[in-house]
Amino acid sequence: MVDPRVRKHAQVLVNYCVRVKPGDLVGVHGTPAAEPLMVEVGREILKAGGHPHFLIEPSDWERAFLQEASDEQLEFISPVSERVLETFDCLIRLRAPTNTRTLQTMEPTRQSKRATAMRLIMDRYRARFARGELRWVLTLYPTQALAQDAGMSFSEFESFVYGAMFVDQEDPVAAWQAVHDEQQRLVEWLKGKNEVHVLGPNVDLKLSIDGRRFRNSDGDRNMPSGEIFTSPLEESAEGWYRGSFPAFHRGQEVHGLELRFEGGVVVEARAERNEAFLMEMLDVDEGARRLGEFAIGTNDGIKRFIRNILFDEKIGGTMHIALGSSYSEVGGKNRSAIHWDIITDMRDGGKIFVDGQLFYEAGVFKI
Repeated sequence: MVDPRVRKHAQVLVNYCVRVKPGDLVGVHGTPAAEPLMVEVGREILKAGGHPHFLIEPSDWERAFLQEASDEQLEFISPVSERVLETFDCLIRLRAPTNTRTLQTMEPTRQSKRATAMRLIMDRYRARFARGELRWVLTLYPTQALAQDAGMSFSEFESFVYGAMFVDQEDPVAAWQAVHDEQQRLVEWLKGKNEVHVLGPNVDLKLSIDGRRFRNSDGDRNMPSGEIFTSPLEESAEGWYRGSFPAFHRGQEVHGLELRFEGGVVVEARAERNEAFLMEMLDVDEGARRLGEFAIGTNDGIKRFIRNILFDEKIGGTMHIALGSSYSEVGGKNRSAIHWDIITDMRDGGKIFVDGQLFYEAGVFKI
C-alpha cells in the first residue's frame, strides 16, 4: 500500500514543479532507497504523456568513486550525463541518503578536483535552464539516516517532511500558489532597488543589488521551497557574516564559520571546526571567494534546523548567503565549481534595510 502522501508528492513534482508535457524526455535521478517515490513519479510522468528515464545510482557510489578514481577518472565526464543534461526536457532529482556522513573523512582535494571538472557541464546545464530549455526540481525522500540527523523518530520526520511540502494537505498546489502570491508581492517591491544592508547579532553586511532581479522560489525547483533570492553584484559585498548553524558541503560539516568581505571578496575566514575544509573550498577557484546568492527563507512550516540544506535554507525567519556560482537568470555573473549556502538566524532581532528602508525585522517582512 503506497502512502498517499508519497503519491501526492509525485503528483506535485510532475504536474506542478516541472509540468511535464506530452513527449517530454524526463530524467529521474535517485538511489534505491527512493524507489517508492520513483515508481510513483514514473506513473505520473506516463499519465502526463512524458517519457521517463531512470538514472539510478548506488547509495555509496560517490564515496567509492572518490576513493578509487585516478586523476584522469576524476576529470572524466560521462557522455551519458552530458546527453541527459543537454537534451532532456525535465530532470527530477530524488535525494534519499542512507548514510549522510559517507564523505565526512574524504580528502577535500579530491572533492575539489571533481567539482572543478564538473564545472563546465554544470555551466551548460545552468545556461539551458536560464534559456527556459530545461525544467528541473530537487526533492527529498525520507530515510532513517535523515531522521537521525534531524533528531526525530522516522514517523516524526516523515510528518515534518510532508508538512513542509504541503502534501499532507488536500490541495498542495493551491498551498504553493498562495506562497507564490505572497512572495511575488515582495519580489515586485524589490524591483529597481539598489542597496541591501543586513544587521544582526551574526551579521553586518552590505550588498549591491543594482540591476539584479529577485527570484520567487515557490516550489517549482526545490520541493520544499519558500525563499526569495538574488545574486548580488560580484564586487559589492562589504562586512562580516557568521553562520548561526553548522554549514554542510560535500559531506563535510563546518562549525562556527565566519567570513569578512572587502570589495566582494572573502579576505578573512575562520571556523571553530573543520577550518581546513573551509580554506580548501575557498581556494577551489577565483569565484569561490565571491557571493553567488543572497536569500531570505520564508517557509514557516520549517521551524527547526535538521542538518539538510534543502530544508534548512528555507527556514522561516532566516537568511543565507552562498559562496561561489551565481544565478545568471537573475543577472549573476560569478562562476565557480562550488555553491555553498551558509545560514544565519534573523529571529533574534536581525534586520534588513533596502535603500535605507526597513524591509525585514526579526523574521517578519515590514513592507
